[in-house]
Amino acid sequence: MKFYKYQALGNDYLILDPQDQPIELTPERIRIICHRNYGIGSDGILLGPLLSPEAPFGLRIFNPDGSEAEKSGNGLRIFSRYLWDRKLVEKHPFTIETKGGLVRCLVLDEGKRVQVEMGRVSFWSPDIPITGEPREVLQEPITVADKTFRFSGATIGNPHCVIPVEDLSPELAKSYGPLLENHPLFPNRTNVQFIKVLDRNSIRIEIWERGAGNTLASGSSGSAAAAVANKLGLCDSPVTVHMPGGQLHISIDKNFAITMTGPVTRIAEGQLAEEMFQEVI
Repeated sequence: MKFYKYQALGNDYLILDPQDQPIELTPERIRIICHRNYGIGSDGILLGPLLSPEAPFGLRIFNPDGSEAEKSGNGLRIFSRYLWDRKLVEKHPFTIETKGGLVRCLVLDEGKRVQVEMGRVSFWSPDIPITGEPREVLQEPITVADKTFRFSGATIGNPHCVIPVEDLSPELAKSYGPLLENHPLFPNRTNVQFIKVLDRNSIRIEIWERGAGNTLASGSSGSAAAAVANKLGLCDSPVTVHMPGGQLHISIDKNFAITMTGPVTRIAEGQLAEEMFQEVI
């Protein structure tokens, strides 16, 4: 089973081409492949390119817990770089269909950076989804364990819970992220971002990613966090999003359409051994 491994700001993905796969990619097998000890280790799997009626390339994105994600900004940059390395795209924009909608991508600097038009952010509760009366979800109270936060909901094809704070730390995301991910307000669970505004054009975030946990970086999280900061009047476009793994550059238009630009690095390619699936985790 052939794999290709890339990382984008420390967020690493394995790309599996369905034409190369002799076995069904079940949730159990995904969990083993992504496991840092029992498998090759990754923050997720990108399955593609797939046939699409709407775009030249289709893509499915899987979290390390075996669940499927609608969209991933880092994953899309990585997949775009993979298409470039395979000489399937050139120096022109191209589209990819994801479960979270169509995106338009452009490979820059001979593959070292990729720009992705992530789509339009919505703060409307039925779109995200968030339970309760239809509304824009902005700075509402949410309580988990011993703490009440103010959060804003957003979707860019996948759900996000964005919480501005004064004191930002990795421990905050690790302690409260899993509780917020599974809060009853979010019927499809949610990604969580704690954000600190640095100035009018930059924020810092810590991330708890749905199905993956605490991560060094996330493109969709960076996009949602920047959009919320802009919506609340805390930042102007463009926004530099500082994450533990590095920086993303986010442009936001007047309709909250997001253009994200960031780096990609190729790591390795090789063969996954079927023997690994004998492990039980």
